[in-house]
Amino acid sequence: MKFVYEKLKKLEKLEKPHPYLHGNFAPIHQAQPLTPCSYTGTIPRELAGGEYVRNGGNPVTNEDLGRDAHWFDGDGMLSGVVFQINMDGSIRPEFVNQYILTDTYISAVTTSALRSPILPSISIIVNPASTLLQIILKIFRTIFLVIFSNLPGSEQAIRKLSVANTNILYHDGRALATCESGPPIRVSLPGLETVGWFDGCKAEGEPTTEEISGTGFGGEGLMSFMKEWTTAHPRVDPITKELILFHSTFFAPFINYSIIPSTQNASTAQPRLVNVGVPGIQSAKMMHDFGVSFTHTVIMDLPLSLDPRNLAKNQPVLSFNPSGRSRFGVFPRWNPQAIRWFETNPCCIFHTANTWDDTEYDPYTQQVNTAAVNMLACRLTSASLIFSAGDIAAPVPLSTAKSIYPPEEEQCRLYYYRFSLKDDINRITDQFALTSIPFEFPCLRGDTSMSAARYIYGCSVSNSSFGAALGRAVKIDSLVKVDIKALIARAKSDPPTPITGCVDNRTVAEILRSNDQNDPIKIFKLPPGFYAQESRFVPRNDGKSEDDGWALSYVFDESQLDANGNAPSWAKSELWVIDAKDMKKVVCRVMLPQRIPYGFHGNWFSEEEILGQREVQNIRCLPSPEPKSRPNTRKESLSMDVWIGVRRWILTTIG
Repeated sequence: MKFVYEKLKKLEKLEKPHPYLHGNFAPIHQAQPLTPCSYTGTIPRELAGGEYVRNGGNPVTNEDLGRDAHWFDGDGMLSGVVFQINMDGSIRPEFVNQYILTDTYISAVTTSALRSPILPSISIIVNPASTLLQIILKIFRTIFLVIFSNLPGSEQAIRKLSVANTNILYHDGRALATCESGPPIRVSLPGLETVGWFDGCKAEGEPTTEEISGTGFGGEGLMSFMKEWTTAHPRVDPITKELILFHSTFFAPFINYSIIPSTQNASTAQPRLVNVGVPGIQSAKMMHDFGVSFTHTVIMDLPLSLDPRNLAKNQPVLSFNPSGRSRFGVFPRWNPQAIRWFETNPCCIFHTANTWDDTEYDPYTQQVNTAAVNMLACRLTSASLIFSAGDIAAPVPLSTAKSIYPPEEEQCRLYYYRFSLKDDINRITDQFALTSIPFEFPCLRGDTSMSAARYIYGCSVSNSSFGAALGRAVKIDSLVKVDIKALIARAKSDPPTPITGCVDNRTVAEILRSNDQNDPIKIFKLPPGFYAQESRFVPRNDGKSEDDGWALSYVFDESQLDANGNAPSWAKSELWVIDAKDMKKVVCRVMLPQRIPYGFHGNWFSEEEILGQREVQNIRCLPSPEPKSRPNTRKESLSMDVWIGVRRWILTTIG
């Protein structure tokens, strides 16, 4: 039975659509097999045989539009365009999209009585207005459904809670979809079929010949499942091909660290680290990303806590403390025990763009040492993005009376840090913004990762910020290219104010008016009403410069929305291929058979990677609709019928 105030609350939400369940944020439920697409312009030869894939949340259980919801919620759905090669050498783009068949997805689609997702919305967890009782009831509902899924009558037992909706990457012959709430899950290219969970040694669905000896994620013990929770942004070393990742948990040491070697073509056993604790972190944190150079790793201990145990203290599960401090832990890649902590102003960082070493030669030891570690990150001065993405009013910040750092204005900028390792004093020698425009969802040319890459690409908004106002969703109308080398050189000749300073203070509009061919910031502004998603860089073969290539992004024309802002069933998205050198020309537009909701992160997979995938023995499938075998006896049959009826009534009741 629902209380009157709950009904009024839902009616209010229905009258004012949730911004992240509306327009092109609204989920779609149609999965397409590989389908030929028309296009205009010219498809670059470098795309031949490869595939662009993007991940995003797409809630399959979406009947209750008045429910609490968050942009980060939703079952993972992959959307890809593969550039097939015809017999005559021409290129044929084909679109494919598939739900990732996680445990929770299969359980949801085979349990027709459910009206809301199995997992509680992130908005319930982070909303300061949520009562302890509300949160406990939502968590217990999830626990109950998980237990229930392991009883007779269920088509899918839920053993891992990840919805795998955040990112996708390639490592050692496997395409892996990721999300913080579980281990990576392998998918098969180009059809995007789900293979199975990857534990650091082998993926479910692979033959035993593909298994790597060693300990997998998680280990043993009551809380071992938390050690499977893997960052959505693992890093792959472009030279050694090692996979570097961390696991964030709610119990000490709070961060565990792993390195998985590339073994597909190795003739000898490779070293590996699995679930090694990182010392020095005192509480559970919302840690989405980290930095990795060729020699060092950077862990970010920021004043953004994510700890269910806060409920026992009558505090929000998620809270940002603007009076706190940001701590960056820098340690040699293979030795987290040697961590050094660097402290500075409080901030939030969800994505790093690149991390690289400064080295110097020691004539006495005749060795090359790391003198400093540099890191580029998208730095926010508050946690408002987390709340606005759930259509929640951000809480009033705590008093800053005891803060040792001055308050900063609301911003999200591409920021540069330099951590000196030359002596025993942990000093951040440089910390400032490179550009004042909003900057998020960074990417770079893959083979320049972990080195001093010159160019970083990212997304911006021309008339807003990434901490969007309540009731309004963030939509990307500008794709940006930043010359990192030029802006850091400018900072050396004319140093900005540490922490709050900025090298280039122009707005998006001012940059767009520039006619300087050597401008360190170039912006591709989409036509009015068109919005993009995170872009990925594909290099030109035999290109003459680092930025010689193409930026790929899904684009949606919102003139297709109806008068109420809803996306009709016939609405379609496009894949744009943009000249990444001049950031002006669209060289190709691929017309897709359906729209792609605004989502999260994607990747480019080359023909070599697709052809080099490890063998797959089985893929995950939805349960067959064929009737199951009947019980052996009439008594067993009657008992099962009664149980199925009770089960259906319980699931209908809790919805």
